[in-house]
Amino acid sequence: MNINFDFLTTYYPYFIYGTLVTLIISVITIIFGTIIGVIMALLKLSKIPLLRWFANIYIEVLRGTPMLLQIMIGFIILQNYFRLPAIDIGILSVDLSRLIPGIIVISLNSGAYVAEIVRGGINAVDYGQAEAASSLGLRPFQGMRYVILPQALRNILPPLGNEFIVLIKDSSLLSIIGIVELMNSSQIVITSTFTPLSPYFVAAAIYFIITFATSRALGVWEKHLGRGYHR
Repeated sequence: MNINFDFLTTYYPYFIYGTLVTLIISVITIIFGTIIGVIMALLKLSKIPLLRWFANIYIEVLRGTPMLLQIMIGFIILQNYFRLPAIDIGILSVDLSRLIPGIIVISLNSGAYVAEIVRGGINAVDYGQAEAASSLGLRPFQGMRYVILPQALRNILPPLGNEFIVLIKDSSLLSIIGIVELMNSSQIVITSTFTPLSPYFVAAAIYFIITFATSRALGVWEKHLGRGYHR
């Protein structure tokens, strides 16, 4: 099979703006997925049985079913609630009526995984830390915010970083509902140029650059947090 990249001279904007859309999706889902995950972790650790039950059901259902299936179901359910116009990002047109449901579903899915990561990190903090916070007059919420979570962050950052990287790659699944991100952009180039393989190599290289840079940045942050810390 003949592999060439001559199409890039004409179609490179599709990869540039597809990458931009992928980054937008990734950043938004990482933020909301982390917020949801922290909330669900705290609910699962709650002393109130109903809250623990809700968190357990949420986590088990979303971790136990394929994300692709969740995207399809979520899109069908949510599309009627988001009657929004398309927006132009460079040469690409992104339909917000499809994008927002897709982001919601991926954020909810990520939240289930982040919840287990955060819960494990909190449980790894010595219980004496909570007792020390209480003896200083801190309320449970204040102790969790100012004492437990900062220490748990050191434990959860490596697996949380892995979840962020997975999330960047999983954003490509939104192409199934017509979101024109990096994966869909490469498919547009394939259809336009009748070049069946090379655009996928370009997309793969871009995904690798993004995830590699993210991994290195998280590694630097992890070393910074661990500086001067001794168990």
